[in-house]
Amino acid sequence: MMAEAIGTYFVIFAGCGAVVVNNLYDDKVTFPGICVTWGLIVMVMVYSVGHISGAHFNPAVTLTFAICRLFPYKEVPLYIIAQILGSMLASGTLCVLFDVTPNAYFGTIPAGSNGQSLGIEIIISFLLMFVISGVATDSRAIGELAGIAVGMTIMLNVFVAGPISGASINPARSIEPAFMKQNFKGLWVYIIGPPIGTIVGGLTYNLIRFTDKPLRELTKSSSFLRTMSKV
Repeated sequence: MMAEAIGTYFVIFAGCGAVVVNNLYDDKVTFPGICVTWGLIVMVMVYSVGHISGAHFNPAVTLTFAICRLFPYKEVPLYIIAQILGSMLASGTLCVLFDVTPNAYFGTIPAGSNGQSLGIEIIISFLLMFVISGVATDSRAIGELAGIAVGMTIMLNVFVAGPISGASINPARSIEPAFMKQNFKGLWVYIIGPPIGTIVGGLTYNLIRFTDKPLRELTKSSSFLRTMSKV
């Protein structure tokens, strides 16, 4: 729980902090800089505490792992509490350090319609969980690259969806800033959308996960060689 709280704290502090600094100081960070910051901080924290807690940092990811039988249900509430606590402390820190005006708000608000933002949040959350499932739960993947793959996926998602929905992908990332600044516009989108996307993404990967055997074992079998010769 401590690892999840600390990891979530720094993910929110760095990512949302980049948004605040960019809005308060004449776009010094720039939009690409914000995207890179989100990707880098997730990557750094995955490598820092991933071996302790699994580095979920996201209630939607924790719930999906449980549904896919990769995480015990009894620990889900504890992880979500830790993630919400980390986000709350990070949001509070930013509010203390900066004069967060409405123009410097670091939460997520739909730029267009709620339906448009809901759709894109589901899609990018699907992509995130699909990648996490592939690089972090499949023994055939190169596990050492999981942090890089997940961080780059976050960065890409923010590039694509940032101007539309804010690219939350994480209920904890949106809920606490909304409560801190009492701005609840479209908040339901970020509570419902990410879990839908991550659950479908996780289940989809499990659907195509045809075996638990590593590729090097499959290539030794004659049946595999016969199959490849027919392609």
